[in-house]
Amino acid sequence: MRDYKNILAWQKADDLTVAVYEATKAFPKDEVYSLTSQLRRAAYSIPANIAEGASRNSQKDYLHFLYIARGSASEVAYFVHLAKRLGYFKAEAHAALAVQADETSRVLAGLIRSVEKEIGENPQ
Repeated sequence: MRDYKNILAWQKADDLTVAVYEATKAFPKDEVYSLTSQLRRAAYSIPANIAEGASRNSQKDYLHFLYIARGSASEVAYFVHLAKRLGYFKAEAHAALAVQADETSRVLAGLIRSVEKEIGENPQ
């Protein structure tokens, strides 16, 4: 079993999740059960799936959860974009969160490529 806390992609995703929670505190109250909730859920899904996959016995199972985390990272990127378009983020806050989301996605993509290579899996 891997210690997920030592996985850089998990660390980046964990930091992103905290940043998302902080950034969404200022969202309108009528968004609490919609965009706020969706963005937060997508954000915490990334490190949660990395952690769950790390506990699996096979690399193939691990990779499956990394793919799910990658999908959640894409959701976060879209929701951050949408929140900007709706005027919920100031330009600076949006830029910082977008950069952090992109960096998390890139690190996760590198981890996925590494695991795919280890098991001889064709990239999806």
